[in-house]
Amino acid sequence: MSQIVNEIEWRGRTGPFTIRLNPGVFSPTHTSRTLAEALEITPEDTVIDVGCGSGVLSFVAARLGAKRVVGCDLSGEAVQAARENAVRLGLADRVEFRQGDLLEPVRDLQASVLIGDVSGIPDAIAEVTGWFPDGRAGGPTGAELPRKMLESIGDTLAPGGRLYLPTGTIQDEKSIIEAARRVFGDNMVSVIEREFPLPDIVGKSLAVARMMKDGLLSLHKRGSRWLWRLQIWRCERA
Repeated sequence: MSQIVNEIEWRGRTGPFTIRLNPGVFSPTHTSRTLAEALEITPEDTVIDVGCGSGVLSFVAARLGAKRVVGCDLSGEAVQAARENAVRLGLADRVEFRQGDLLEPVRDLQASVLIGDVSGIPDAIAEVTGWFPDGRAGGPTGAELPRKMLESIGDTLAPGGRLYLPTGTIQDEKSIIEAARRVFGDNMVSVIEREFPLPDIVGKSLAVARMMKDGLLSLHKRGSRWLWRLQIWRCERA
């Protein structure tokens, strides 16, 4: 069993509450907090949280009243931490966690809400920042993993169900939105937009400069800081 090495306090929506992270488990971010703000949950909802990590967004959905929440993650360390956190928070009766690639562990379910916060950071940025200690980033452009998730939704999201999808100008956002439109058509609306600064080390990265030149990233400066824009999309299944 992995040793618990970190404990953080979630101060986002439905917080504060404390969660524990196993070694190599991705910590909640600006994206996690913003996505939590966007969630609309009813007492009848079955929620799937793909790329659940430590389980934070699953716990938010449960605390907002969802009938059932199932989180899934490729990382065994993440699933272990999420299960332990569910017990500590008294949510194990409504929240469960499964290990596997994207939506494969939950093909027996049909969700009314899908939380799609999978890794969308380009590999080069992940390497520079160390945000992903286990090396699991979003692919060369940051769009590969989100696109794979969108293309694999199938019947896992019920008709009338909704996906909450984060995209950002720190990745090849255009190709993710195009992939989402192939699934949801025009039933997509950006419900939250926020700007966040990047660490200085990112702005000095040659790989980032190349991706900006190629039009894959769209960063802008405010003073000496590079900023990126996050959008949360609410996508409804016809």
